[in-house]
Amino acid sequence: NYTKLQQLEEILDNMYRGYKIISKGYNTIKDISEGNFNLHQVFLDGLFLVNPSVRNYKRIPYIIQYQQYINKEYRRAFDRFRHDPNLTVREIKYLENVYVYLVKQSLRNLDELLMIITATKLRMSDEERLAAIDRIYYDMENKIVFLKVFNNSTQVLAMQRARQQREINTMRKLFNVTP
Repeated sequence: NYTKLQQLEEILDNMYRGYKIISKGYNTIKDISEGNFNLHQVFLDGLFLVNPSVRNYKRIPYIIQYQQYINKEYRRAFDRFRHDPNLTVREIKYLENVYVYLVKQSLRNLDELLMIITATKLRMSDEERLAAIDRIYYDMENKIVFLKVFNNSTQVLAMQRARQQREINTMRKLFNVTP
């Protein structure tokens, strides 16, 4: 019995030493993984920060100026078209819908820009932030080009209708026809 007890104590001691080795190894691996996680957390938190060179990127003021231009140009054009007798009520409503949609989309661009250049909003690298700002910049440029083309084509339509109406009035006077 005594021999068996010594063998059991020896087995217990071996198990305890094995437990200590496993426990030490587990804690080491746990510490390494937590340290690695902390390293990743520092990296990820760093992505929240916005580099001043990104915040001062040359295209940001242009994007804001483009928004101001879109608002100013759409109001000016809509006021002109709204009072133009050569456009129908339905066409004016269509113009209004196009302008409202354009302004909403440009405001979404500004909201996105604000998120990109504000710390703690998005986890992005500097390259990703610059690429997003460039995308917004080009989108705003496209909106301005669209607005100019849209306004010009609407103006041409109104002028053509005015010319047609003058021609009709001239013909009526020439042939002494009353409407």
